[in-house]
Amino acid sequence: MKAAVIYEAGGPEKLLIQEVARPDVKEGWSLIKVIGRGINHSEIFTRKGESPSVKFPRILGIECVGVVEESTSPTLVKGQKVVSLMGEMGRAFDGSYAEYCLLPNEQIYPIESNLSWEEIAAVPETYYTAYLSLMNLKINEVDSVLVRAATSGVGFSFLKLLKGKYPHIHVTGTTRNIEKMELLLESGFDDVIIDYQNELQTSKKYDKILDLVGPAALKNTFKHINKSGIICVTGLLGNQWSFDFEPLVDMPGSVYLTTALSADRNEKEMNDLFAYIENNHINVKPEKIFTLDTIVEAHRYLESSNSFGKVVVMGGNEYENN
Repeated sequence: MKAAVIYEAGGPEKLLIQEVARPDVKEGWSLIKVIGRGINHSEIFTRKGESPSVKFPRILGIECVGVVEESTSPTLVKGQKVVSLMGEMGRAFDGSYAEYCLLPNEQIYPIESNLSWEEIAAVPETYYTAYLSLMNLKINEVDSVLVRAATSGVGFSFLKLLKGKYPHIHVTGTTRNIEKMELLLESGFDDVIIDYQNELQTSKKYDKILDLVGPAALKNTFKHINKSGIICVTGLLGNQWSFDFEPLVDMPGSVYLTTALSADRNEKEMNDLFAYIENNHINVKPEKIFTLDTIVEAHRYLESSNSFGKVVVMGGNEYENN
């Protein structure tokens, strides 16, 4: 089968397209014919050598959509439409940057959806994370909402999910790139604030905040939450994994702090997400579509200052729109 294999840490060019042996099915696992996969910043970190637990050579890719090719589970039938994400996929074992992917049965989720394969490929990690964040924030239509790192895939997906249910809710996005302000406004954000070195260039406060920057910006986020507000810290786009945090000193009183982990996943919530998308007529088409042969360019694009929204890589297997 065709796969993108990485043998050593480095730039996008370290992803080498080559022929490798198709995995053999083993007890408790299933072989998935991969039709598409989203590209994620965590895969870029791993490619650069910033995931110490990952050993090379490795086929990266923490999510995929496709159909069951062969399974040891009686509940997974050949040709069944499925999605999978996380669970050490593309880290402890080979992931989705290939035509076929061998996955543990417990992290394969059958879905029912009328979306096209390109749309389905855009959903799993990004929209699932955004959906969990949305549920945790308990937003109602009178809330003022702030999204830090609004140009990210999760930030943009969160906006779509929220506006799909509450089209008139006021949502503010942040960006470090002043050139993206107009793009955010055109995409549906009602206001845009510049984030300069993890400090928001405003004194405004909000009822609900989705913080995708993470520990690098959290102390500043605390300055912008209203009393009884909720902050959901979901991302680590600030490239900082931890920080000195004294709750009684750093955190305002009467504020709720939560997080959304796509690792906390199950089949019901996955199908709830697809139902939410279809019932609210949410446009989940990816921003950019690449092929497995051009996955190097996909990585370059996602790392560039031009990237916006979700990037997906389709193939190498043939696929058709639903």
